[in-house]
Amino acid sequence: MFKRFAAISVLSFALTASFCLPALAAEQALSPVVRVKDIAAVEGVRANQLTGMGLVVGLPGTGDRTGIAMRMIRNMAEQYGLALDTKDIRSRNVAAVSVVCNLPAFARSGQSVDVLVSALGDARSLEGGVLLQTPLKAANGQVYAAAQGPVTTGGFSAGGAAAQVSKNITTTGRIPGGAIIEKDVSMEFADGSKLTLLLRQPDFTTAQRLASSINAKFGQVAMPVDAGRVEVAFPPAYSQSPASFVASLEQLQLRPDMTARVVINERTGTVVMGGNVKISAVAVSHGNLTVAVAEAPKVVQPEPFAGGQTAVVPRTQVAVEEQKGQVVSMPASSSVEDLVNALNSIGATPRDIITILQAINDAGALHGELVVM
Repeated sequence: MFKRFAAISVLSFALTASFCLPALAAEQALSPVVRVKDIAAVEGVRANQLTGMGLVVGLPGTGDRTGIAMRMIRNMAEQYGLALDTKDIRSRNVAAVSVVCNLPAFARSGQSVDVLVSALGDARSLEGGVLLQTPLKAANGQVYAAAQGPVTTGGFSAGGAAAQVSKNITTTGRIPGGAIIEKDVSMEFADGSKLTLLLRQPDFTTAQRLASSINAKFGQVAMPVDAGRVEVAFPPAYSQSPASFVASLEQLQLRPDMTARVVINERTGTVVMGGNVKISAVAVSHGNLTVAVAEAPKVVQPEPFAGGQTAVVPRTQVAVEEQKGQVVSMPASSSVEDLVNALNSIGATPRDIITILQAINDAGALHGELVVM
């Protein structure tokens, strides 16, 4: 009796394995194994945006014609004890600009970051200009960096009264390492005895797999809070070195899940689909109808001294061409890739594919999220 039950158990396990293995293989083919640091970030570790307004000088007559730069020059001159009137300033070699940069996490005083410089007024080009020292402030109004240096535009603009040649955008440029950090930004990524991981693409299944991967390595220390957050407690061995624990977490590997989604861009005719999007049994009819209308008016003139008037006689030519319709039948559980391959085989254009996918979704046969951009 025991042997018969054992044989039944083995047979049941074999059947279960035979059904699970194809599904597991299909999942492995769709979603690769990735590191934790590639799909999640530690809460509290973030960059900060800085912005400021400054002056770019030394331009070869391509600066502002409006009064923005002139007033900024007057304000700057007053800081150096010079009293100037905007009427006394006549220069096309200066441009008012906006200066922005991202202050990286854990950046310290004395380090440098790149800045982006953009013209505020009607300056034609910032090529060859130099940014004067500009304080950069955060959203709280405090100054965290100061920018200065030559502007690199990566293009050129030249021309005269009748012709002009330009390449790329010359009213925007960069200053590599142009901002020096003056004030640190504190980063608190460890809240007491725990930290929180934030998924870049929130998903309940991925959050659970992330917690399981961490628990398999460090014990029962991780718990998914929602689709985008996983709380992790510090193991006793890492209680005094949270940075080392985060480094160990980042190297763990897991297989993230993904939502069945089809993204359509109607402007460019682009279709991007996930590999796990399925289609129910459906038949698609495809055919082209071409109608060409051409106008060929004819001018009729009377004979000399006949007393008639010149007239235009309209002539319209209409040609209708309808290609033979084709029907594509798709079985149940077909993927979007199978459908697109079938439609490509009959000569469907990307625009046709977009329209057909929208119609399949309206019919309820597309099992996934359809996103139209």
